[in-house]
Amino acid sequence: MKRKLFAFAMIACTLLLAGCNTVHGMGQDIQAAGQAIERASTK
Repeated sequence: MKRKLFAFAMIACTLLLAGCNTVHGMGQDIQAAGQAIERASTK
C-alpha cells in the first residue's frame, strides 16, 4: 500500500513540476486550483 502511494505521489509531483516550468506558472496553477475549490464549495 505504501509503495503504491509513494509511486502515485512521485508521479503527481513529476507532472506538477513539468506543468509549471516557472514560479509564475506555478502561481497561476495554485490560483486556478483555489478558484476551483471555491466554486465547488459554493454549489
